[in-house]
Amino acid sequence: MDGSADREVENALRALAGPLRILVAVAEHGHVTRAAGALGLGQPTVSRALARVAEAVGVRLLVPAGRGVRLTAAGTALAAAAARALAELERGVRRVREDDAPGTGRVALGFLHTLGPSAVPALVRAFRDEHPHARFSLRQGAAAALLAELDAGAVDLVLTSPLPRRAGLVVHALLEQPLVLALPPGHPLAARARLRLADAAHEEFVVFEPGYGLRSTVDRMFAEAGVAPRIAFEGQDADTVRGLVAAGLGVAVLPAADGARGVVERPLEGATTSRTLGLVWREGDLPRAAAAFRDAVLRHPAPLGPGPVGP
Repeated sequence: MDGSADREVENALRALAGPLRILVAVAEHGHVTRAAGALGLGQPTVSRALARVAEAVGVRLLVPAGRGVRLTAAGTALAAAAARALAELERGVRRVREDDAPGTGRVALGFLHTLGPSAVPALVRAFRDEHPHARFSLRQGAAAALLAELDAGAVDLVLTSPLPRRAGLVVHALLEQPLVLALPPGHPLAARARLRLADAAHEEFVVFEPGYGLRSTVDRMFAEAGVAPRIAFEGQDADTVRGLVAAGLGVAVLPAADGARGVVERPLEGATTSRTLGLVWREGDLPRAAAAFRDAVLRHPAPLGPGPVGP
């Protein structure tokens, strides 16, 4: 860190633990006046700080010694503990400041499994082209689990669908991602250019487990089409679902994939034929690194797929 950053860390530490730093300095210098000089403080300020610490812990920390004072055994023990705690606190302050810096910070991003193979890597690569030292903590999972991690502060941002509507969250729709019916090669329905979900009502379906965003979207599609699906398999990963379809074990509603291997994809007609992908974060200030990534995604959501939301 440069000199300016060092001063900012020093200021933060002084605000967080000033009295304890004074106690440690007195232990190091063995004299209140010398400790005050080393800290750039007046002796009365140091004495008042030490008195506050002693009052807080309820133990005598100083005793007269000649024309000055010295630490008691309790004061020496507390100063040693404070030195260890302050060293850890300094490391923590430096770490969170580095995590917050746009150029070198850490972005904690949660996203759906279906976005893992190509969309999220493309977004991260584009951001790191501008911020080559940025770091990422990536978490993928079901929509419900990702929002729980967002609530807990484990992630800064979540790329998800369907979009939540509740207090405390900021939600920004990014684009509409087309949904298709994935069929095994040679399936009779594959000969048709477009399909309605009702056309596959007699088929066995491979779906995501409950709690996954795509599962709730597909369940809504079934209800709109008046289809009571026969569910053969429930999975957690789009590649696994697609693999089961390719093996002839059912059909599935999935996001359209460029160059999907092993399956035939056909567009769907109906009230719902896409899912809305969006970015979600908690109300309030984001870490600067996360805010920079958010702004980059809002400006250029194209890696997520075709179909931007809005005019």
